Amino acid sequence: MQIFFRYNWMVREDWYRWCEKLREEVLLQNRTGGMGSILHTLFHIVDVEWSWVRLLQGKTDFQESFDGYKNLNKVRKLDAEFHLEVENFVNNWDASMENRLFYDTLPDGKIVTDTWGEIMRHTIAHEIHHIGQLSIWAREIGKRPVSANLIGRGLSSYYNK
Repeated sequence: MQIFFRYNWMVREDWYRWCEKLREEVLLQNRTGGMGSILHTLFHIVDVEWSWVRLLQGKTDFQESFDGYKNLNKVRKLDAEFHLEVENFVNNWDASMENRLFYDTLPDGKIVTDTWGEIMRHTIAHEIHHIGQLSIWAREIGKRPVSANLIGRGLSSYYNK
């Protein structure tokens, strides 16, 4: 699981660098799907990742609005602040955490039970899903998207010897 989080972090950083080449208006332009814009979707990815990790640890969730983060530097700064806690949690993940139960009370009062492992994998898949949306939007504006290839990123333990 740690490999997929590291993969997502690498791809996200690639997207940030990709975004540096675009005007802010393009990053904020309303689009179909995702959270409606490139920058808001990146903000959403960061928010969801950190929020799930916080909830699993029994901490409060992030309640900030995108309105305060409408430029690339602010989103990157927020990501850097959140990343320390997320990375620590991911790096300390072990098999004993896999089947711990998380009870989520929905707005209608219904309680949903999921395992921590399901939530962590959902968090990984959530980002990959949105990265696909960013790739489509990149093509729509005539730009080459960031590579989504996991191969060649040096993530295997073989490379870390």
